[in-house]
Amino acid sequence: MEPVTLTTSRLLLRTVGPQDTDAVYAAAQDPDIQRWTTIPSPYLAEHARTFTQELAPKGWANGSILTFALFLPEGEELVGMLSLTMHSLSMAEIGFWGTKEHRGNGYVTEAVVEVCRWAYAQLSVDRVEWRAEVGNTASRAVAERAGFVVEGVLRSAIIHQGVRRDSWVGALLPSDLGLPSTAPYLPAPASTPGTQ
Repeated sequence: MEPVTLTTSRLLLRTVGPQDTDAVYAAAQDPDIQRWTTIPSPYLAEHARTFTQELAPKGWANGSILTFALFLPEGEELVGMLSLTMHSLSMAEIGFWGTKEHRGNGYVTEAVVEVCRWAYAQLSVDRVEWRAEVGNTASRAVAERAGFVVEGVLRSAIIHQGVRRDSWVGALLPSDLGLPSTAPYLPAPASTPGTQ
């Protein structure tokens, strides 16, 4: 699959390349990114090189992990990173982080919504899942602002720095954004008192 570039009113979303290695390395030095994401810790310059020059391009080429870097249009200043991991033909998992300097501006939320809209329209995805370690309230806030419904806690679902941890899980469906699904969706009926 060829990499795709998307735009929003405030952002340019494109894949990363060698020209972005230094910016990715600098952003990934943030202790919060290392604490809450699965990037290597400590994050070395060679990790950034491998990511921008091998892993991200390979993910696009084989359609497995579609990585977007989030830039301000003027000067292309990096404000975050987002990826869609394709789990099946109709389901993907989203992951993201924002740079310390640009948190609180809604950039990541804006990018999440745009990438999900694109995935629904262009990839026939019908469900985007979000997962984050329980306690990662910043990630949860982005997901909820983007329209994700938190569905529960998955026990021992994430391995972070060699330790199994519980994970929140949520989902965004095309209908949550007013878009059609590729397959009909029949939600479970609401339970009534006295029924199981």
